[in-house]
Amino acid sequence: MAPQVTHPDVALNLALAVVASSTAPLLLLNGDLTLVGASKSFCRAFEIDPATIRDKALRNLGAGEWNVPQLTVLLKATASEQAEVEGYEIDLRRPGKPDRRLVLNAQKLAYGGDESVLLLLSVLDVTDARIAEKLKDDLLRDKAVLLQELQHRVANSLQIIASVLMQSARKVQSEEARSHLHDAHQRVMSVASLQHHLAASAVGDVELRPYFTALCDSIGASMIRDHNKLSLDIDIDGSVTSADESVSLGLIVTELVINALKHAFPDDRSGTIKVGYHSRGPNWTLSVEDNGIGMPKDTANTKPGLGTSIVQALAAQLQGVIKVADANPGTAVSINHTQLSVVEVANDTVETGRAV
Repeated sequence: MAPQVTHPDVALNLALAVVASSTAPLLLLNGDLTLVGASKSFCRAFEIDPATIRDKALRNLGAGEWNVPQLTVLLKATASEQAEVEGYEIDLRRPGKPDRRLVLNAQKLAYGGDESVLLLLSVLDVTDARIAEKLKDDLLRDKAVLLQELQHRVANSLQIIASVLMQSARKVQSEEARSHLHDAHQRVMSVASLQHHLAASAVGDVELRPYFTALCDSIGASMIRDHNKLSLDIDIDGSVTSADESVSLGLIVTELVINALKHAFPDDRSGTIKVGYHSRGPNWTLSVEDNGIGMPKDTANTKPGLGTSIVQALAAQLQGVIKVADANPGTAVSINHTQLSVVEVANDTVETGRAV
């Protein structure tokens, strides 16, 4: 409530001047809800003749569209300080014209004692904003439906491709060709697992622990024949990342785990493959470590396979550095992403950069 002004005429003239100079739709009413004045913007917005404003009851304004019982009760309660009109929404219905959605706010102005009351009513037309919100919501719903349909089609297509690859693997005579088809089948199934997990996740960031758990369960179910001899363990912190990055990380894990299962445990050896991911701020490390036979001695003469090329490309995309080390026993492969905000260089100058 505004401070009381001792002279009623001064307060009234001041209020009328404020209303008259306002670019916002405003109404000035007495305590009995008769009109004292209105801003030009109000009269223009609602097609009211300014000459007919003074001393007209609010309920009789225009063609009677302002005769809203709930609004009348709230304004009278505001005048008696028993309630407030703040953010009150009404639909203004005028004969032969589109309905308008309005947001109303009322403030009591006291002057010249308790008997003299003015109410300042502001009117905000939010019709266009509400229409825009509805259109946006409708578009989002349509997009969600289309995305769901796309995900179903992608999942079905991946299943078909995987089935065709498996059928081809059974028919070919060449052991090398069969091995390549099996690898392709497993890659497709891994992508299908990634797609299924991402489709079930909310739009936005992806939690990596359940994501990698589901991925490793899928790989283990299809490639490990004896789970008493070979196991896949995960050590993942509570990190989250974007959907795009999670796909690249998942594909790297798929390639490294498949490689370990194929080469680290020959002759029906027992062992464990451990998948780890830990982050600290923007810095993170993804690792796949096994306790198998270790790296071959003549790695310098070994031609990189398709899996290696895939991992190298994905690591570069993530701006990560690949490190391969002897785990004694076994092999440890890690991808490290280190982002530094300040780098001290040899000549004592300081620059910002990213170490990859």
